Amino acid sequence: MNRRGREFEVFSLSFLDCICCGFGAIILLLVITNFRRPITLEASRVHLQGEVRRLTQQLEMIRGETDILDRDLEGRDSQLTREQRRLAELAGDLTRVRGRYAASSRDAAVVNGSEAELVASRQALIAAIERLLAERRSHALTAAVGGIPIDSDYVIFLIDTSSSMTDDHWSAATHVLQEILDLYPHLEGVQILSDRGSPMFPGTYGKWLRDTPALRAQMVARMKGWRAYSESNPVGGIRNAIASYWSPERHVSLYVLGDEFTGDSIQRALDEVRAVNRPDASGHRLVRIHAVGFPEAPGFPPYTSIRFSALMRLMCEQNGGTFVGLRQ
Repeated sequence: MNRRGREFEVFSLSFLDCICCGFGAIILLLVITNFRRPITLEASRVHLQGEVRRLTQQLEMIRGETDILDRDLEGRDSQLTREQRRLAELAGDLTRVRGRYAASSRDAAVVNGSEAELVASRQALIAAIERLLAERRSHALTAAVGGIPIDSDYVIFLIDTSSSMTDDHWSAATHVLQEILDLYPHLEGVQILSDRGSPMFPGTYGKWLRDTPALRAQMVARMKGWRAYSESNPVGGIRNAIASYWSPERHVSLYVLGDEFTGDSIQRALDEVRAVNRPDASGHRLVRIHAVGFPEAPGFPPYTSIRFSALMRLMCEQNGGTFVGLRQ
């Protein structure tokens, strides 16, 4: 037998069987060794998902609580701002009060030092007022236009500015205005209004005009071109004049110049004026009401002129005044 001539095969069938058996053994070992690992991984995954859900719920709760705390913080901030503003106001008030107190203390010292002088001055002033009142009572004048008393310090003219007056009686009304002013050598205050209460001098409503010769001349001059809306009803103007110009320390007379009354009722007009011009503690009305009535204008029916005369005659009688009716 020739051994040299025989070929040796490395990858024979027996060798392949051995290799396959070896690989199979290795795979078997791997299976035996790691058979529980997938179960463990699955359990870990389920556990982690539950943990994620729990943490997510906690996060949502924390976010809700954070929103609540944020709103509460904003409310506290707003309240703090208001309190700080209030504190600043109180501090300002305290500063002003301290300043007033300091000024009052200084004034009190001055007043205490001048008390005797003030008392003496007050007594002298009272004596002078009593003397002037006595002189006024003893020298009271009752003449001029139809016996109209002129015992007032303040005079209001309430003039009908309707077309029947301005077209036909304006010159006579201006002359009457001048005559009434001449009855009073000196007045503390004077005012001239339309029968609706609008002042001749704009911007002076509710204010007294200081009586001077220049003012009187200006009033007469302005009468020539003065035009204001009128309803020929003096009741509204009388109410406004009493409410705006009367005060307890003033003796006020009201002069109504007109030629017509177009109101609904004479009695209602009297009642309205009586309600505002109520008597004081001594039984006297707040203001005296006088009136000068002009005749009806040419071409106008006498009805409204007669109603004006009837109304003002009764109103002057009830309110301590005098009515004067002029003829053509």
